[in-house]
Amino acid sequence: MITITEAAAEKIKELAPDPQHALRMRVVGGGCSGLQYQMGLEEEQNPGDKVLTSNGIKVLVDMKSALYLAGAEVDYINGLMESGFKITNPNAKTTCGCGQSFH
Repeated sequence: MITITEAAAEKIKELAPDPQHALRMRVVGGGCSGLQYQMGLEEEQNPGDKVLTSNGIKVLVDMKSALYLAGAEVDYINGLMESGFKITNPNAKTTCGCGQSFH
């Protein structure tokens, strides 16, 4: 299961052009640690997607990415030094300095 914090849910609702949009999360090859996260807003789910809801946000994840994202938490941080979505993933053995890629 993926957890969306209240702060992240508020930001996603602010960014979503339509309440029908869901958060699409995936893991793809790349980044400085081998794998990287991708997130976006989509209206339609694909066959085989895992569909879940956390804090009122519908989340779509393909089956392959679901293996890497099980137990992950998506938060939104808004500070002087850093602003943006932050993913905490218990499956990541190592992460890069920016936190956007992992192994």
